[in-house]
Amino acid sequence: MSPTMTTAVHFTVAYWCVLAAALLPIVCAGLAKWGEFGRPASQGGYDNHQPRAWLVRQAGWRARANAAQANSFEALPFFIGAVIIAHQLGASQAWLDLAAVFFIFLRLAYILCYVADWALIRSVVWTLAFALNIAILFLGYR
Repeated sequence: MSPTMTTAVHFTVAYWCVLAAALLPIVCAGLAKWGEFGRPASQGGYDNHQPRAWLVRQAGWRARANAAQANSFEALPFFIGAVIIAHQLGASQAWLDLAAVFFIFLRLAYILCYVADWALIRSVVWTLAFALNIAILFLGYR
């Protein structure tokens, strides 16, 4: 290809899913802090001066939302890597896009299960999402 020729490159659905996955921890953090922004820190409201210390003191669904945030950050590197590797290996774009969307769906379900304290279902959903991530990694394998 000559230096003046360009190749059309587009942002795939799978790449959009990487962005969505990167935003999921922020969603979880927002859930953990939900309704506590207007209440003074002296009365137990969200303390932006000591946010991590405030989160550690939370219990119930707020603590679980914070744990879901941590798990979402933990799942992110593998998902990013799997999508990039699948693209590089020439995976079917339709299958990759579908798998990436389903991964995001499973991660949203995981967050819901975590916050709602549905422990067994949460573990099943986590396992499905992890297995799907492995499948994404190998989509382009030949």
